[in-house]
Amino acid sequence: MSEFGSGDFFLADCPGRLTVELIADKWTAVVLSGLSKGPVRHGELAELIGDISRKVLTQTLRRLESHGLVRRHAYAEAPPRVEYELTPLGASLIDPIHVLTEWARENGEAVLDASAPSERGRE
Repeated sequence: MSEFGSGDFFLADCPGRLTVELIADKWTAVVLSGLSKGPVRHGELAELIGDISRKVLTQTLRRLESHGLVRRHAYAEAPPRVEYELTPLGASLIDPIHVLTEWARENGEAVLDASAPSERGRE
């Protein structure tokens, strides 16, 4: 039997499945990792990540905030200043993200090599 338990984990309304879908998003792990060193402003985070549009970054931050992984702090200053930081719940994902990153670093070439024949078959 799988370590995940019953098949209920994959039901559409299961909290576990919804959470996996959230963290499996293309940008979630990257954004969370970018916030792992402490609070950062939107533009600084966009520069740190690279290759992400400001619109997609904003959407990702809003989604992570709405799920309790990121906190947005708007300062009452002129000009306005907004910083984003991980909540304790969001910070609890940093170690698993680092483990996955290490796995990708160690196995990335093998994954690319394995996919190369099927990718060539599509050309």
